Amino acid sequence: MYLPCESIGRRLLPVFRSYIAKDLIEKYGFTQIEVAKKLGITQAAISQYLHLKRGIRDLEQFKEILPVIQSAASEMASEIASGRIDTNKIVLRFCELCLSIRKKTLRA
Repeated sequence: MYLPCESIGRRLLPVFRSYIAKDLIEKYGFTQIEVAKKLGITQAAISQYLHLKRGIRDLEQFKEILPVIQSAASEMASEIASGRIDTNKIVLRFCELCLSIRKKTLRA
């Protein structure tokens, strides 16, 4: 048995990271290595996100909440780039996003 956070996290986290990585590299000029360090993952994972080999394939199941994910990722990328958020707060922010999405999907 999986808890809702485990199930959503396993499917949603790669999509969320993918958008953050893309924003940090394209909008803020970060390198793949810098993004990997900020997100606590490998440079290879970042490369896979950018080349659409990871994360993006799960978009179909999130199409109704994709704008929420994109907005949250863009906001977080901005905060990471400006240094206003650290790794611990990134984790908490993801938990907040997960909870928000669970609430929205339960109402639907």
